[in-house]
Amino acid sequence: MALNSYLIGYDLNKSGQNYSLLIEKIKELANGYWHHLDSTWIIKHPGPATSIRDALAPYIDSNDELLVVKLNREAAWKGFNPRGADWIKTHL
Repeated sequence: MALNSYLIGYDLNKSGQNYSLLIEKIKELANGYWHHLDSTWIIKHPGPATSIRDALAPYIDSNDELLVVKLNREAAWKGFNPRGADWIKTHL
């Protein structure tokens, strides 16, 4: 089964909440991941995006926002350490 790269971004709008279960679920879904920005992940997953969204939805509140986007191998970045940049180059 082919693995695609998906960007996951979220805004967790309820202060004081513990979102460690959300992070654990992202790691569980991923067959490799990149996490160098606070609420942005890139994961390898067979997809589709809706299955990732549906798996993560129980771990966020009703006023939170979640975005899952399949990536097309084109990317640009600035300021990441070599390890973060190399992961992007290798896995997108």
